[in-house]
Amino acid sequence: MDIDQIKTFLSVAANGSFLEAANRLYVTQSTVSTRIQRLESYLGVTLFVRNRAGASLTLPGKRFLRHAKSLLLTLEQARHDIGLPSRFRASISIGARIALCEQLLPEWLNAIRNQLPDVSFRCDIGFEEDLMRSLISGSLDIGMMYNPQHHAGLTVEHLFDETLVLLTSDPNRAWPNDDYIYVDWAPGFYAQHSNSFPNLERPAQVVNIGWMALQLILAKTGSSCFLPVRLAEPLMQSGQLFAIPNSPRFSLPAYMVSSQEYGSEVLGHVVDLIRSLAGVERQKIYDLTMFQLT
Repeated sequence: MDIDQIKTFLSVAANGSFLEAANRLYVTQSTVSTRIQRLESYLGVTLFVRNRAGASLTLPGKRFLRHAKSLLLTLEQARHDIGLPSRFRASISIGARIALCEQLLPEWLNAIRNQLPDVSFRCDIGFEEDLMRSLISGSLDIGMMYNPQHHAGLTVEHLFDETLVLLTSDPNRAWPNDDYIYVDWAPGFYAQHSNSFPNLERPAQVVNIGWMALQLILAKTGSSCFLPVRLAEPLMQSGQLFAIPNSPRFSLPAYMVSSQEYGSEVLGHVVDLIRSLAGVERQKIYDLTMFQLT
């Protein structure tokens, strides 16, 4: 049994498919099959049931899942620790949606590093699906996202609620118009948006990243979209964006996902610091919403 077999097992378990696991690992499907067969031979059990729909874990496979994660975490931690310069005592990996990486994550990382200067950090940007897969496989320690999935062995914690405001680059243009950009923030946003605008036709432009919508409305006068108030506030202060009067404000919860068993004191400390920083962010968003947008 080697680390490639463990990674392959976790990838098949997370994706439910040998083919998808091969794509994710950048190997051939036959390589994935060979690794799983050798792992099954070593363990003396069948780990997956293969069918047209893909691959699902057997009961022994489900039992091995927890051990596989632990093994991978131990091996990855050993690799990072051995390769770290002597001035670092640990390495932590954090992944987040791009909207949470803008302003927020850099500020938080600076604050965390001030508290833990002897810890190395790796940061990744991704969508919920990719972040959750990395968390499940153990290659990511902490994930920050809007629409997490609940999974055995992972803890989902509410951090704060974004306040989404409807903004335009031309306050004199009537709304709605053909230059409204719908941002696919999360299923909860879709429900709030549909309830508030039941007769609104599908917009001509739909994006899945707030950053892209921001670039589009800044590039064309009169465009509009919903953005988090914490990102919009500097642009509103500079006169580049304007809140559309009497428009609804929507709530978008942000969450932190981490392992239920931290595995190290350092990771537990980082999680505690993020919780504390989230409390500060909640107050900032409240102040912006209640005082600067009224």
